[in-house]
Amino acid sequence: MNKKLRVAIYARVSTDDKGQEPENQLRQLRVWCRRVGHRLVHEYIEYESGKRGTHDRKQLSALLADASRRQFDVLLFWSIDRFSREGMVPTVLHLQRLHSYGVSFHSYSEPYLATDNELVRDILLSTLASLAKLEGKKISERTKAGMQRVRAQGKHLGRPPLDHELQQRITKRLRDIPRPTPYRIARDLGIDRKTVVKYFRNSF
Repeated sequence: MNKKLRVAIYARVSTDDKGQEPENQLRQLRVWCRRVGHRLVHEYIEYESGKRGTHDRKQLSALLADASRRQFDVLLFWSIDRFSREGMVPTVLHLQRLHSYGVSFHSYSEPYLATDNELVRDILLSTLASLAKLEGKKISERTKAGMQRVRAQGKHLGRPPLDHELQQRITKRLRDIPRPTPYRIARDLGIDRKTVVKYFRNSF
């Protein structure tokens, strides 16, 4: 890593982490930049749960936008769980997104999680992608197993059937108005249009 790179730091503390301050992370991350001879160009400091996505984490959203414009070459964070705790699949997608922008990442406390070393970049990204795929498959299998268990217990999956009284009200409106449409009936009865559409689908 002889080349001088532009480094951005992402430091995060959760609102649930009582007494924690991002300065504890920032101090050592800044020292790392100086020690390896890189140039620190920006710091993204987040006070939010790592389980939230980009819509709720403004600093994460900002750094991804800046990465797309190649405002920095390497993203440095304290550890992978400081970067994201959304789960394997969303986290790997964030990292792959950085890679697609030509931006590397480096975990200070987990040096094996770093793509600023070209020798391990492709191997690491491939391994992370495989792990994410495996995790996604496990989640899918657990979901299917849960649905099968619910069906075996005789329980209904999806939205509950329409209430009998509501069906009668919809039927009455169908008789009373000359040109019935789901939108008009829903408006007259003060209900959601999708509910009326569901009645139409099940009745005709």
